[in-house]
Amino acid sequence: MPSTTSSPGCRGAPISLPVSRLDELARSLGVSLNDADVLASALVHRSWCAENPGYESNERLEFLGDAVLGLIVTDHAFHAYTSLSEGELTDVRKAVVNAVTLAEVADELGLGDYLLLGKGEEQSGGREKPSILADALEAVLGAVYVAAGMGEAHDLVLRLVGERVAEAHAGGPGGQDYKSRLQELAARHFDEAPRYETLAEGPDHARRFHVTVAVGGIARGTGDGRSKKQAEQVAARDAYSTLLAELETHLA
Repeated sequence: MPSTTSSPGCRGAPISLPVSRLDELARSLGVSLNDADVLASALVHRSWCAENPGYESNERLEFLGDAVLGLIVTDHAFHAYTSLSEGELTDVRKAVVNAVTLAEVADELGLGDYLLLGKGEEQSGGREKPSILADALEAVLGAVYVAAGMGEAHDLVLRLVGERVAEAHAGGPGGQDYKSRLQELAARHFDEAPRYETLAEGPDHARRFHVTVAVGGIARGTGDGRSKKQAEQVAARDAYSTLLAELETHLA
């Protein structure tokens, strides 16, 4: 049945949101809520509100959910990986708390099927747009936090992205395989592998390697090291961060 009760984040006129199968969504999320209808307002895109005056979009819940997600992932990484430096913890968080990853998680959940979209957004494929999916997932996290508290939100976040946090840390402190991560990201968005160019300088006993990596025909990262492998990892890390930021900007 469609939601007919008030939901967190909604203000003003009484709410009667035509969002169906909310119990099904709650089950797929694995959350315990007194009333699954609390998820309804997390699924309201601003394009639907523009065509239905008197309702609030999910943007406030998205704002809250972004903060909740960042805190939980940071807290988990801090306590789970005690040997990581501040910079390495930041890298782990960035690998998970970004629009690209959140859109992938939302797609796996089929979150787009539950969204309320305006007619134009619906016709333009809004249910598959990464930016809309990522925002909706953050709004869902915000709704769960408001309705059920930090404990339920914490468990939900770790169920959704816990494996991705572990993958970001794979290889131990400082040992994240950024070449593999960059290759996966490039394959998804450019349908091609990164290209590495290496320049070696200095005598054999003190040789330094400088690597430039290009994705999509554009140089996106550089790195230096005492070995080619080390320099490639540094360059891949630089390119991965650059490309992730570019994709997030494009999705915004």
